[in-house]
Amino acid sequence: MTTPEGREVGRARYTYRLRVSSSALAALLAEWDRCRWVWNQCVAESRAAHQVGEKCGPAGLDRKLTGWRAEHEWLRAGGSVPQQQVIRDFAASRVKALKDVKARLPIRQRAGMPRFKKKDLADATLNYTRRGFRLKDGRLHLAGGIVLTVVWSRGLPEEPSSVRIYRDSLGHWYCSFVVSSKTEPLAATGTAVGIDWGVKETATTTSDDHDLPHAEHGKRAAAELAHYQRMMARRKPKRGNAASKGYRMARRQAAKVHKRIARQRQDTARKWARKVTADFDQIAVEDFRPKFLGKSTMARKAADAAISATKHELINMARKHGRTLHLVHPAHTTMDCGHCGARTKHALPLSQRTYTCTVCGVSSPRDKNSARVMLVRAGLNPAGADRVRLDHSLSGRAA
Repeated sequence: MTTPEGREVGRARYTYRLRVSSSALAALLAEWDRCRWVWNQCVAESRAAHQVGEKCGPAGLDRKLTGWRAEHEWLRAGGSVPQQQVIRDFAASRVKALKDVKARLPIRQRAGMPRFKKKDLADATLNYTRRGFRLKDGRLHLAGGIVLTVVWSRGLPEEPSSVRIYRDSLGHWYCSFVVSSKTEPLAATGTAVGIDWGVKETATTTSDDHDLPHAEHGKRAAAELAHYQRMMARRKPKRGNAASKGYRMARRQAAKVHKRIARQRQDTARKWARKVTADFDQIAVEDFRPKFLGKSTMARKAADAAISATKHELINMARKHGRTLHLVHPAHTTMDCGHCGARTKHALPLSQRTYTCTVCGVSSPRDKNSARVMLVRAGLNPAGADRVRLDHSLSGRAA
């Protein structure tokens, strides 16, 4: 259902690049060292409590933090807000891992228990709630007297409730504000579209003009990435030795390539999602979870297609502009006929790219037929409802 204009529909993140001075950099790294120490202490306390069969919840860790700050003067020199947020993040990750264990999920699908964060491997991340930061004259002031210059590429729609300060693999610093998001309604079109995910084409729709071909950003950068990875392999330091300047340079160049590929994929997904939400009021999309493709011979191509990232951008764009989006269960979508609803007795092999219905005789490209099935299952194609099995238990809805 379309959300009225100006109505709050959730929260969104607005991320900006930071310009960090040398003094601010030293203060951020010192703050990160304190937060990393608190995290490691939480891991140690949790493991010790588990061995004796006791519980280790956020309340107990909060009391521990009070004692740690009273005991260590260098810990008191840092802000209490990011240290408390470390405890909240630790408790949330631990609860998630315990729930996955109780649900008896396969090991590959479980969230791992929190582990110690090593200084040279963990990425710096600091979280501040509203009482731990403020914006003044376009600059970000953090607790502890840390002042950062924000590169305002766009304005904030609302007052932020929290901010995350983090450093990426290239050493660049960013701030990510959490704000209340409101709908930005687009003009109604009265049309609907079905979307099927794939590997040959990232997205196949019932509209030929809105198909998303495989961009192959990773394939185009594969040779360049392999070059820097070979440089890293030749310069890899022995265990216990410091990395050479050549190794650090090659690692940075490889990280740059990975970053560029990720941004290209995100940009392609956002532009396509914006076009789809602008042209259609109703969107029926396959609720595809492509984890199993990682074990197949198509793993590399499936990863390059970035289906999950594209699906994520489409859901966010539909929510932002108040479009109705249906998540359709993917079971048997390649076996059903999008015109009469008949189901084949056997699953079609991937090599068979044309779907021919044995009941009504309609022949169409396999992915186009699956896209039409999405429309039918979401109840958006009443003209073709004759003899179509509408299994509402196989479809979900997300606005």
